[in-house]
Amino acid sequence: MVYNDPVPVHKSIAIDSRFVGEERIINIWTPPGYEDGGAAFPVLYMPDGGVGEDFPHIANTLAELIKSNEIEPVILVGIENTERGRDLTGASTVVAHEKYGIPMTDGAKNFRSFILEELVPEIERSYRTTDKNGIIGESLAGLFVVETFLLQPGAFDFYIAMDPSLWWNDNFLVKNAAAYLTEVPDSSRKLWFAGSNTTDIFEYTRQLAEVLQREELKSLDWTYADEPNEKHHTIFRATKKKALIWTLGR
Repeated sequence: MVYNDPVPVHKSIAIDSRFVGEERIINIWTPPGYEDGGAAFPVLYMPDGGVGEDFPHIANTLAELIKSNEIEPVILVGIENTERGRDLTGASTVVAHEKYGIPMTDGAKNFRSFILEELVPEIERSYRTTDKNGIIGESLAGLFVVETFLLQPGAFDFYIAMDPSLWWNDNFLVKNAAAYLTEVPDSSRKLWFAGSNTTDIFEYTRQLAEVLQREELKSLDWTYADEPNEKHHTIFRATKKKALIWTLGR
């Protein structure tokens, strides 16, 4: 399906990253009132954040929800893709058929370092930000969001993942989730994730929900949206409003 989302007014910058070894284009949308000065805002980071990717429709949705006073204003920072499969996948997969077309480099480790050690400091230097930030992604980007939550839970305050590709590496993250959850900080964190009717997605998102329910982490506020009426290619747009309202609602 082709969408013709209007491109909102935004700024773009280029960062020459030593971690991913290339220049990356970053798109930044600020909420209404930002130009008036004074107030600082949380930041929502987004892989798949190119102008020809998901940046326009997420920025437009944020604008709509802010205008209706359903969420607090946030800054959106979209990261344009270069080699998506490389950047968003973690440790080399043990499943042979998954190797097709995706470099086996644990590129997510470098991409995460780029975000946390280069991009976040640049945004905090250049924009009025609070100390609260989060990350949103779908499919492989959702996998990256969940992996970041499990491996470095202190990296962000809130995490949103639609249809994360948890089948990656023989569903390694889900198999090891209970062990990773012992590292979640005592300070409050939020996790919202959803699964569509895609078989190799929902079986693992449901398993992750079961692990979270069993572990009962007091410092984690989480919710799982089981979406059997949505397909993999529809779930991002179908669930984005409720995900953002749950996460950033007033």
